[in-house]
Amino acid sequence: MGRRVDYARELNPAQLEAVRTLFGPILVIAGAGSGKTRTLVYRVARLVEEGVPPERILLLTFTRKAAREMLRRAAMVLDASCERVAGGTFHSLAHQMLRKYGHLIGYGPNFTVLDRGDAEDAINLLRSALGLSEKGRRFPKKDTLLALFSKAVNQGRTLEEILEREYPHFLEHLPEIERLFGEYQRYKREHQLMDYDDLLLNWYRVLLEHRWVREEMARRFEFIMVDEYQDTNRLQAEIVRLMAEGHGNVMVVGDDSQSIYAFRGANFRNILEFPKLFPGARIIKLEENYRSTQPILDLANAVIARAREKYTKCLFTRRKGGRKPVLYRARDEADQSRFVAERILELREEGVPLSEIAVLFRAAFHSFDLELELAKRDIPFVKYGGLKLIEAAHIKDVVAHLRIVLNPYDLLSWHRVLLLLEGVGPRTAEKIIAHLRTAPDPVEVLRQFPARPSYEKGLLRLAEILKEIRELSSVEERLARLIDYYQPLLERVYHDDYPKRERDLESLLTLSHKYRDLSDFLADLALEPPESSVAGLEPETEDEEHLVLSTIHSAKGLEWHTVFVISLSEGRFPSAYAVRDEEDLEEERRLFYVAVTRARENLFLCHPVTGYVPGEGRVILKPSRFLEELSPELYEPFREVPEETREEVSPREGVLRPGDVVWHPRFGEGEVRDVLGEEKVRVYFLGHGEKTLHLRFARLERL
Repeated sequence: MGRRVDYARELNPAQLEAVRTLFGPILVIAGAGSGKTRTLVYRVARLVEEGVPPERILLLTFTRKAAREMLRRAAMVLDASCERVAGGTFHSLAHQMLRKYGHLIGYGPNFTVLDRGDAEDAINLLRSALGLSEKGRRFPKKDTLLALFSKAVNQGRTLEEILEREYPHFLEHLPEIERLFGEYQRYKREHQLMDYDDLLLNWYRVLLEHRWVREEMARRFEFIMVDEYQDTNRLQAEIVRLMAEGHGNVMVVGDDSQSIYAFRGANFRNILEFPKLFPGARIIKLEENYRSTQPILDLANAVIARAREKYTKCLFTRRKGGRKPVLYRARDEADQSRFVAERILELREEGVPLSEIAVLFRAAFHSFDLELELAKRDIPFVKYGGLKLIEAAHIKDVVAHLRIVLNPYDLLSWHRVLLLLEGVGPRTAEKIIAHLRTAPDPVEVLRQFPARPSYEKGLLRLAEILKEIRELSSVEERLARLIDYYQPLLERVYHDDYPKRERDLESLLTLSHKYRDLSDFLADLALEPPESSVAGLEPETEDEEHLVLSTIHSAKGLEWHTVFVISLSEGRFPSAYAVRDEEDLEEERRLFYVAVTRARENLFLCHPVTGYVPGEGRVILKPSRFLEELSPELYEPFREVPEETREEVSPREGVLRPGDVVWHPRFGEGEVRDVLGEEKVRVYFLGHGEKTLHLRFARLERL
């Protein structure tokens, strides 16, 4: 056993209570920046230190990376045995358990996991087969249908309820949509396929229908911890309840004020109703914030104080000082963009790295004007939220081949692979698939298909490569061989930008290196796809710093020295779609709370007074209700000195002297204290203290 840890010295009183309470249900309400990860890390260490075998502890997080990082940190606190704790996502746990227990509901251990694109393709095939895709019909598209089916599964609602609430214009098609949903479910069962939602649904079914599995789970995992509990959906909450039925040793950690993923099926009520699901639950609140200054926290507390339903908490920090958030009322979007760009240049001159500055917005299109302004000023930026690697067409092509090797009856993958061959169209692909459908070994039978000369060579080559890959052992070898085969296809199909796509294939090959088992590799790609694809992105130098532009949803869990929240106007934030529904509006409020709590030192809130609305032209934009609700004491308005009262300061020849009164765009009025050489000056600004500024960049002006 490793060293004894002095928990009382390492943790604050609330964290300590959470770490020392080992048995029974515990709900930890962890405010933004309150050290929830630290609390989970130390509790893992504490359980292991108390003699609980690491394998009997289960840590569920929303990304596998988060679980790995927490267990690595726990090992540093105590010892390496902490890394043997079972950690991962709900979906990876369900996938692992269904490989073992899936037979109880009719699935063999080699079922295929469909990613989003595959699931949409399957729905499209079935929609065509049912005659629901004729031109002129206003029938939902494949992505809308998948979203609809997913919400019905995750929220436990009927398709009719989802349509009434979110897609009323498709209610006339309800019988056909229900029929298509039934066909989709049957198709997946018949072909040993599961989509992302099926993993949770089927694992829940196994637990619900088989008491002995629940008992086995309770013995296997004596202590269960769940991170980000506010983001769980109905199924995930039920899975936790069933797995802990034998002992009730469950600690969930989350912040009801940061529940912002209802569109993915997350259920805000889970965290509110945890004490009902687990009677006698102990509630512990983490309110001490280690991230932001008190003025930023005061504003955040005021934002969330108006929430209808919540666990009341008040964030505080022991840090002294800090400036109030700044509110800028811009003339229009162009003025907003100019303001943000100028402040960024000033911050950079003060020594704040670009990577420590973020501009956050409600929807991706809100930053378009700013992107043009940043490009004009040569400010490099990266925007969060793009194509995921596994969603890129060329990666899906390669993965489809590997899926066939794993599950030769994966007809969806056959369809994709066959369409890559020259001379094979959808009809021919269907004929070939019909030939393979009942074969004992589809790969062997592929050679026997009576092919036309136009594609005979390609078909034989495909049969050859699949057979060859099947006989190789390591995932990396298989993938390398497959990429060699795929290269000419890549150049033919994606001739416009295939060199960029080649880099994605290299990334995939690098990823495969650490896998021994092909099913694990494919499952991980589907369950937690790598983030970005090179295709469609401009090449960037790795050592260049970038400003971060991000939707608020993508920024959750992150933090920056300075944060700008832009387009704070009614109809934009909160979104126009949210104002009609009380629940949606409450989620928008939580989204604003998440945005402001990302800032450590500086927070800028921007509201354009006018804006362009398609069909209406330039209109007056009302300030966001979230701004209007704030007391003016919580922020300081940004005011610029009228230009006629300013005189630009030359950087050289001793123009400035101690005692001169100057104006700075960010800090306002100040008095020169000292001139340092030709280009630097020390100025005292009321409320901000002394600042050393470089005259070439600071744009100081004498009053």
